Amino acid sequence: MRHDQFIGQVQARARLPDRAHAERACRATLETLGERVPEGLADNLAAQLPHEIGENLRRTEVHGGMGSGMGFDRHEFIRRVADRAGVKETQAAYLVRVVMEVAGEATTGRVLDKVGESLPADIRPLVLSGSRGSID
Repeated sequence: MRHDQFIGQVQARARLPDRAHAERACRATLETLGERVPEGLADNLAAQLPHEIGENLRRTEVHGGMGSGMGFDRHEFIRRVADRAGVKETQAAYLVRVVMEVAGEATTGRVLDKVGESLPADIRPLVLSGSRGSID
């Protein structure tokens, strides 16, 4: 999937007013995910996404250090996305679901499943549930 397609899908599914909002949603979601999952896994996912989008996962890496994989819960995950995207937490939770749904369609193999397996039970449904239906 190309960058323009990815952003267009996020914009359409999340019903965002423009591409800038979709870009911000992608950046906020993937930077936060990059903080939460182990570096190697973030790299694997980033490698399968369009370059400009995958780089959002790599922004939070600590090369040569202990790596990412910070321990925070679902509420903090959503709060970080909301702050970065400039939206309310309820909208942030939905944006995460949309961005990750599109990311799942843009990747092959089990990379997104492995991302989900690396997350605690309270965050996993947020990342793997898709954009339709309830996750609670």
